[in-house]
Amino acid sequence: MRPDALQLLLPFPHAARYDSRDFVPAASNRGALAWLDTDWPDRRLAVWGPAGCGKTHLLHVWAERAEVRIMTGHGLRTLDEVPHGGGLALDDADAVPSEPLLLHLLNTARDRGLSVLLSGQTPPSRWPIRLPDLSSRLRAIAAVGIDAPSDDLLAALLVSLLSGRQMHVPQTVQDWLLTRLPRSPAILRRAVERLDRISLETGRPVTRPLAARVLAEAGLLHTVDDDVLDAAPFFQAPGFL
Repeated sequence: MRPDALQLLLPFPHAARYDSRDFVPAASNRGALAWLDTDWPDRRLAVWGPAGCGKTHLLHVWAERAEVRIMTGHGLRTLDEVPHGGGLALDDADAVPSEPLLLHLLNTARDRGLSVLLSGQTPPSRWPIRLPDLSSRLRAIAAVGIDAPSDDLLAALLVSLLSGRQMHVPQTVQDWLLTRLPRSPAILRRAVERLDRISLETGRPVTRPLAARVLAEAGLLHTVDDDVLDAAPFFQAPGFL
C-alpha cells in the first residue's frame, strides 16, 4: 500500500475497560487486592503506585463489589456528588485541585459513615500537603502499594489489551514486545494504542519490523534492534507520530 493511500479513520475514542472480570491477580497486586475484603481503619484505605500499575482498575473492582460511586481527583470541584450512604472511590486523589475541598470530602464521608477508597502515585502521608488538618488525616489512612508488575502480569495485560481492540498479533511478536518495551503497564497501553492506530491507517498487520519502527520513532522501546528497523517498510501516517 502506498504511503498516500492511508485509510481515513473516524475519531472514535477507545475507552479503557475496567471490568472486574478483566482484572489480573498477580504477586504485584495481591496485597492491595486482599485489603479490599478487610475492615479498613476508620473506613479509609489508599492504594498507591506508579501510573498504569492497576490502581484505577482495582478501584473499579471494589466499586463494582460495593456498588459505590467512582469519582476522580482531577474532576472534583464540589461535594454535590458525594453519596449519603455506602461509600465512594476517589481515583487520583493526589490530584484534587484544592486542599480544603479534599479535607471537606474526607470530613463529609466521616460524618455520613462512608467507606472511602483513594488512589495516588505515592502514599497519602507523602503528599505535599500544606493544610495541617488535611495532612494529619492523610497520615492516618492505611495505605497499601502495588508493586512492579511481574512477567506473567505483563503478558496477561498485553493479551487483554490486544483482545480489547480485537487485534490479532502473533505470539512471537507479543514475546518480542514484552522483551523490548519498558516494564510498565502504562507504556504497554501506549504501545498497543499506537500499533492499533498505525495498523488500521496503513492496512498492515502488526509484524516485528512494523512494531520496531513505530515504537522506536515514538521513543517507547527500551532496546532497539537495528537489523529489524532496517528491514521495516517505510511509511508515513500523517498526524500519527
